[in-house]
Amino acid sequence: MTNFKKRKIVNNDKIISVAKQTIETESKAILNLVSLVNHEFAEAVRYIYQSNGRVIITGIGKSANIATKIVATLNSTGTPSIFMHAADAIHGDLGTIQENDSVICISKSGNTPEIKVLVPLIKAIGNKLIAITSNKDSFLGQEADYVLNAYVEKEACPNNLAPTSSTTAQLVMGDALAMSLLDLRGFSSSDFAKFHPGGSLGKQLYLRVSNLTQQNKKPQVTPDTNIKDVIMEISKNMLGVTAVIENAHIIGIITDGDLRRMMSTNDSFKGLTAKDIMSKNPKTIDNNAMAVAAMELMETNGITQILAQENGVYSGVVHIHDLTKEGII
Repeated sequence: MTNFKKRKIVNNDKIISVAKQTIETESKAILNLVSLVNHEFAEAVRYIYQSNGRVIITGIGKSANIATKIVATLNSTGTPSIFMHAADAIHGDLGTIQENDSVICISKSGNTPEIKVLVPLIKAIGNKLIAITSNKDSFLGQEADYVLNAYVEKEACPNNLAPTSSTTAQLVMGDALAMSLLDLRGFSSSDFAKFHPGGSLGKQLYLRVSNLTQQNKKPQVTPDTNIKDVIMEISKNMLGVTAVIENAHIIGIITDGDLRRMMSTNDSFKGLTAKDIMSKNPKTIDNNAMAVAAMELMETNGITQILAQENGVYSGVVHIHDLTKEGII
């Protein structure tokens, strides 16, 4: 690692101060964007929404990195988008742009050489150009059909050089654009799930209780089952719980904790049955409910297992370990 200066003595308070100042500077820049969202922003969103094409987003340097993130957000929320690097565009990738596509160009200054070369080429093709820039009076700002003003007073960098506040503002403006389009499209959580089938986020959106109960054994006893058999039922199914069932319906639950409490208060188990130690009216969840709802119910009630039922009939057990294994927790 290159030493630009002699190393200073590390001071934790100074580190914390710089970090807080960075966050405060960027947060102020973001808050200022609220006043910059205007009718021109709305018209740009309207144009993209009514367009039959894709959104092509371009930029160079750090702005190009922000462009790729905005592309990902738009694609995942129902607006087909493609990233096109500004430098590559003027060396052959301009063919990425099709007739009905909208083009978003991101640049803090709006005056970089690559942007000055690229913008006239886009205009010549005939596509509408949307600018996200901190300088609406720049070359890009003047040439664009719509300007999303991402002005920042200063960078969080102490030297006011490293793109920090400006790239944060660009990202937030892109999110505002994406969420506006999402709202117009009526993009729902079920639509979101179609684009996010993998990972814990996807599972939260599509995994159901039934997907978990069918993987587990189905421990159950009757109200008159003796305690020895209750213990055997809980042990062999390894879920730390058994349902107490009468006429196919759940009337109670017995957990490991119930067994421990029984042992601490009874010298003899002779004559005891499931109905003597069960907890009546246990928390249950519908077998067709989302798995994330089971997690919320467990967290709210401080429990680690929950019984599932379908049309009033016992269907199985969901254990907190199931949710952990699936990445829901």
